[in-house]
Amino acid sequence: MNNFEQKEKNLNKLIYKLGTLAAGYSHSSIDFSKLISEKNQLNLEKKEIEKKNKELVLEQKYLKEKINKLQIEIKRKADLEKKFNQDIDELSQEAENLAQEIDEWQT
Repeated sequence: MNNFEQKEKNLNKLIYKLGTLAAGYSHSSIDFSKLISEKNQLNLEKKEIEKKNKELVLEQKYLKEKINKLQIEIKRKADLEKKFNQDIDELSQEAENLAQEIDEWQT
């Protein structure tokens, strides 16, 4: 944004200088009014760009937050899956132990 502000200041200085130089010429008012309209057009474009930039910054912030939430959710689900697999392994081991004990009792 600082670049836009510097360009705007430079443009205003140039318009002022051209206005004072062109005061002696008969066609100066046409050129001066053209410069003023170009300045106004540039200001409108600047405002549009600033607005779009602000919207993009907000969208970027929203998307970053959403990505962070999804990463947390993925980690939580991975942890649950790991715990679930450990529980299954423990139950399988217990089942094997029980099967061995039953075999021992039967013999």
